[in-house]
Amino acid sequence: MKIYLQLFMAFMRIGGLTFGGGLSQLPMLKYEIVQKYGWLEEEELIDIYAIGQCTPGIIAINTATYVGYKKKGVLGGIVATIGMVTPSLVIITLAALCLQAIIDNVWVQHAIMGIRAVVCALMLNTVLTLAKKSLKGKFPIIICCLSLIAAALSIAPTVVIVIAAALIGIVYNVMIMGDKAK
Repeated sequence: MKIYLQLFMAFMRIGGLTFGGGLSQLPMLKYEIVQKYGWLEEEELIDIYAIGQCTPGIIAINTATYVGYKKKGVLGGIVATIGMVTPSLVIITLAALCLQAIIDNVWVQHAIMGIRAVVCALMLNTVLTLAKKSLKGKFPIIICCLSLIAAALSIAPTVVIVIAAALIGIVYNVMIMGDKAK
């Protein structure tokens, strides 16, 4: 029973104390899941996070569900997911109740502006952390740069860019493995 409470509370903290979506949650996921509880290794968390980003749904929910499932099966996945969404449901419900009163408040507007700035900084930190762990060698750096250009110029939908990069990575590594086998 203790593990279910830990799963719920860990993901409730992550869901309630991070703003800006999935990328901004990665540092807290790393702290809670890898450092505090040791449920996953950092590389495994990054892999799960990448898969969560590529699959339909919200990255944080996908990640919570997977971690909970890995730790305690289906019930663990459900508990972790409920923990992740509980703060958002409470905040959205409260905000909806007093939306008209707070939306025009100058202090709320200033706070939102400050939060946006912090979220940008957290996302940049996350990108740099992912780059350090993932971009090992010239080829991954080239794929990253080309994908960034394609995304920035809206050349293709994000899912097409991700699938294309995965296929290019597979073909490249098969060619490298084939050359090494000879």
